[in-house]
Amino acid sequence: MILKTTALALTSLLLSSCTIGSTQYDLVIEGGRVIDPESGLDAVRTIGVIGGEIAAITETSLEGDRVIQATGLVVVPGFIDLHEHGQEEDSYRMMVRDGVTTALELEVGTADVEGWYAEREGGQLVNHGVSIGHIRVRMDVLGDPGDFLPAGIGGSATATEQQLDEIERDIREGIMQGAVAVGFGSAYTPGATMGEVERMFGVAGENGVSAHIHMRNGLAGLDSTISAASRAGAPLHIVHANSSAGGQIDEFLSAIEDAQASGQDVTTEAYPYSAGMTRIESALFDDWENWDEQQFGIHQLVSTGERLTRETFAQARAAGGTVIIHSRTEEMTRTAVASPITMIASDGFIEDGRGHPRTSGSYSKVLGQYTREEGVMTLPEAINKMTLMPAQRLEGRIPDMLDKGRIRIGADADITIFSAETVIDRATYMDASIPPEGIPYVVVGGELVVDGGEITTARPGGPVRAPIR
Repeated sequence: MILKTTALALTSLLLSSCTIGSTQYDLVIEGGRVIDPESGLDAVRTIGVIGGEIAAITETSLEGDRVIQATGLVVVPGFIDLHEHGQEEDSYRMMVRDGVTTALELEVGTADVEGWYAEREGGQLVNHGVSIGHIRVRMDVLGDPGDFLPAGIGGSATATEQQLDEIERDIREGIMQGAVAVGFGSAYTPGATMGEVERMFGVAGENGVSAHIHMRNGLAGLDSTISAASRAGAPLHIVHANSSAGGQIDEFLSAIEDAQASGQDVTTEAYPYSAGMTRIESALFDDWENWDEQQFGIHQLVSTGERLTRETFAQARAAGGTVIIHSRTEEMTRTAVASPITMIASDGFIEDGRGHPRTSGSYSKVLGQYTREEGVMTLPEAINKMTLMPAQRLEGRIPDMLDKGRIRIGADADITIFSAETVIDRATYMDASIPPEGIPYVVVGGELVVDGGEITTARPGGPVRAPIR
């Protein structure tokens, strides 16, 4: 019996080897250091791709229509960005050269899920998806004139009971239309009571949908947000812990760890820059007239690059636009990025070709500065933060995410290939469009979208969307 079993095993192995050896693959990635955060694989392997999926992972050579010689390069799952506001070609072109293969707008989101996906039919550079946004729905229901964030009543007003009913109805409809998550920005909607937020958390919880929130009031706000999500039964994701924590990043992360230890479903993210960016007309700056002179100087207008004064801040706020906020220390950023509980997410967007370097360089900066140069995490730890962790955050609602963030047979062939020795961000606050170095190849759905560092004409990126009910 033992001999028979052994013979069968050997026969199976030989057949498998013959099958691999005789197959012509669409794409072969030869001899790179393959890191898979799910299995723990970290070894030199060759990958074969057929029809948009990983079909082989082997130590032997493979034949393919296109063969990439990856000796000396690192081969990992494509990066998954849970917080990317830029959802158009220009932003996609920047982020894909940073290794991003899936870009999701899960904070601000949209008020029209069906329409959002319809606008992107026909293929994009990267996979893409959106939340049903409490911010955007609230703006519509209350009649706010803002084009992205509230510019008036949608942020400042307290909703009536009838308006709350309408907001809830629209969020439910967005969930039914396949929204990836429910997005919140209580920092941008000071008129929304925690009772309103908790009620909408409840809608997310009833449907097993994660609530992604840009919360307000720092550490105190975190406590009330976690408590509200717990009562509502909602999976909770706190966006940009590095920004939301203010100067209390250690305490902020500890509070999330405590919630996790108690069994609550809470996750978070960080981006690797010490400055933030947002709309200057937003509710975040409603108290600007009470600032001292020094506070104005940390604000940099994106359109001109100038640091602001009281006078120029007032002018810019009246005109509207985007502002960079230089408000945190490098040590705060390092602590947030290095924490084992944080995913990496960019919070990026580009406006008229200008913006924040995090759109172009978040992932390469983590790999180059924080991993290679400073050694605050190992390379497999960094890859886990960029791939498997964000995939796992969403896979309960989005079955397709079970096949992303991994290098395994049957997984989607979303793959990033980079040089661990040279990868680094190059974008600056004055020019956010400069691409990083050291990421020569990016594959989406089995097709090369970055080839030799240049963007190709392929547009294989498809929708990331929950089942429509």
